[in-house]
Amino acid sequence: MEFNLSPRAQEYLERLQRFMDKEVFPQETNYAAERREFSESGKGHAPSQVVETLKASARQQGLWNLFLPDSIDPKHGLSVTDYASLAELTGWSPELAPEALNCSAPDTGNMEVLHLFGNSAQKKEWLEPLLAGKIRSGFAMTEPDVASSDARNIRTSIERVGEKFVITGKKWWTTGAMDPRCQILIVMGQTNPLADSYHQQSMVLVPIGTAGVEIVRNLSVFGYQDQHGHAEIHFKNVSVPIANLIGSEGGGFAIAQARLGPGRIHHCMRAIGMAERALSLMVERSMIRTTFGKELSQQGVIQEWIATSRIEIEQARLLVLKAAWMVDTVGAKNARKEIAAIKVVAPQIAERVIDRAIQTFGGAGVSQDTPLAMMYAGVRTLRIADGPDEVHLRDIARMEITEHTQD
Repeated sequence: MEFNLSPRAQEYLERLQRFMDKEVFPQETNYAAERREFSESGKGHAPSQVVETLKASARQQGLWNLFLPDSIDPKHGLSVTDYASLAELTGWSPELAPEALNCSAPDTGNMEVLHLFGNSAQKKEWLEPLLAGKIRSGFAMTEPDVASSDARNIRTSIERVGEKFVITGKKWWTTGAMDPRCQILIVMGQTNPLADSYHQQSMVLVPIGTAGVEIVRNLSVFGYQDQHGHAEIHFKNVSVPIANLIGSEGGGFAIAQARLGPGRIHHCMRAIGMAERALSLMVERSMIRTTFGKELSQQGVIQEWIATSRIEIEQARLLVLKAAWMVDTVGAKNARKEIAAIKVVAPQIAERVIDRAIQTFGGAGVSQDTPLAMMYAGVRTLRIADGPDEVHLRDIARMEITEHTQD
């Protein structure tokens, strides 16, 4: 296995580090103030001017759409392994950096879906403005009335009526749908209930302003109101042309699986970035706070936390890089076990490291004066998003058992 960055990726990493140090980190305080002002004025989902300024700068510097593999954008020429280290660095400032580079969810996954499965008209109408950062999108898969960790449970109906699809159902946790720039939703629903369980679902494009699309409410995360929002949406006899079908009828489950592979590596590396920042903050805090006659950094329990955190981060990073390398060399399908493993390991380790940092900070750790509470909420949620830990553990166990059965 080879984890060294390519010369081009190394150059991007150095440029991204400068961008983070000189532009992103200094703007975090301004972003927080801007968000408070919007929230107090009842405009909690208004686009951030701070982020728009960073986007313009990042694009000017060529730090744009770096998540795209070289098969999509040869101009960047980055492998999944190359991008992993860049994703980790953006995790140091998860509210600002990913969007500044046009590399934030759910747009990244939606762009990959449109590139892989969309037709030329769909790419022209929706992929191109997404790649340009002119619009945002949402991915409507999870439902409130079923256990959506098993995608085959999805019950939203997509019924063909003449030259139209009529969509009826309820979705929630549709990330990005509260953002006023969100113009398009990818909706997963049931087109053929009588087919086998892996071919009942399809995905269709639904412009968010279509009649019958009702944005019911925003869902908070541990009380946090994300700028892009996580919407509950009701689809009430929503009619769209059959040309809005992505791929083929019955292909929704396969598309969902293809969408989640690279995205999980992005999520996991950003989680490691958050863990790295939390560890850095923990060490800095421990060196300036004194309890019982000596600095926290001289207390045995704090030293153990620091050492354990470093070991866990390194272990998690190596596993994620292995998964990324396998996606590059043998494809996501053949890296299923490793992808499932990192989806369990990275958020859990990040959660533990951030928790230790919070404990080291004391009361400040749970306040708005540090990024720790926000990061904790994010990584804790990641243990549910894109499939809960338990589903991935079940999949890993089944693959292990199958391998032994075949021996």
